[in-house]
Amino acid sequence: MKTGRREALKLRALALALFLVAPACLDISSAASGGGGNLGKAGDPVHLSIGYQPYYTQAWSGVAMRGKEFWKKYLPPGSTVSFQVGLQGAVIVSQLLAGKQQMGYMGDMPSLVATSKRPTRDIRIVAAVGVSQDQCNIFLVRSDAPDFESPEKAVKWMGGKTVATPQGSCTDRFTRAVFQKLNVKPSAYLNQSIEVISSNFQSKRIDAATVWEPVAARLVNKGLAKRVASGENFNQNDAGFLVASKELLDTRPDVVEGYLKAELEAQQWVANPANAMELAQMAVSQTEGYTLRDMWDAMFATEKGAQPGDLSNRMPFVVDKPLQGLVDTSWTFLNKIKVIPQPEPFPGIVQDGIAQTLLAKSGIESPLEVKKLPPSDFKG
Repeated sequence: MKTGRREALKLRALALALFLVAPACLDISSAASGGGGNLGKAGDPVHLSIGYQPYYTQAWSGVAMRGKEFWKKYLPPGSTVSFQVGLQGAVIVSQLLAGKQQMGYMGDMPSLVATSKRPTRDIRIVAAVGVSQDQCNIFLVRSDAPDFESPEKAVKWMGGKTVATPQGSCTDRFTRAVFQKLNVKPSAYLNQSIEVISSNFQSKRIDAATVWEPVAARLVNKGLAKRVASGENFNQNDAGFLVASKELLDTRPDVVEGYLKAELEAQQWVANPANAMELAQMAVSQTEGYTLRDMWDAMFATEKGAQPGDLSNRMPFVVDKPLQGLVDTSWTFLNKIKVIPQPEPFPGIVQDGIAQTLLAKSGIESPLEVKKLPPSDFKG
């Protein structure tokens, strides 16, 4: 077996173990503290290790950053960046807390968990990589489920059924909010990893699940599930962030600034529809088990009721007022389900001042937006 594939399988096994346990699986305060190595002084070459999630579309500016290497233009000459795949956000959180990574692309929930572990290692949110209603908030039902007249009727059908999602994640927050709104009570609400959900749809051991992209596109394209609703139907947002260690922020603000300049360029590249096929191809090359069709559909396909030009992902780059509201709501949720013990965030968990300055100087009209594309734009 090739080394890269063997490492990927090890990561997959770790991710599965993390999510097969209770929601407290996201509590990794026992991770070893670390300093992340010698960061040098301003202007010195730096060697960064960055966790990212090509298996999560909202973090695909990281896919573009790895593939296009925008960072080479902005970091000190001689610098290197190692991008390490995290199958789930919890894996990246663990690496950050252990001092093995200095930055990470993650969804909103693992990002907040990372910032809650300040006694272990101080992690801050330094930029936003996406806000959406249909990247992490997707209801699927088994392939032989009825056809429903509306998303609301599809969700109500889940009452008395077996429903699964990785609990403590963005999908869990969304599912519980919608179930409460519609007074839906499943017979079983299971804490399952994406791997187990995929297997259980195939064996028809579950009736429904809430997942993120590109998992949803893959399951639908394989004929294992049907997409019936998303956050767009219930006005529920999800988000992705770029986080960094406070040590990096304090010791090498020049590096953080340089990397964020590259990140802003990566987000501009992702937002350009001319790059859609190349982005999907990059996502395939950086993952396993996904087709080009899966990856393109995950970000750009028009679903039932959607039209080309509709919003797929909004990239404000900074933590604007709506995003701060989502941070506050999500923190309360994680505290309520006992994933985060603190009822209130530590001071300054959002430290996006560098991003704000860069965005203001860039003259870019914010937010950048990724739009859905007509089916004819797919060139597989």
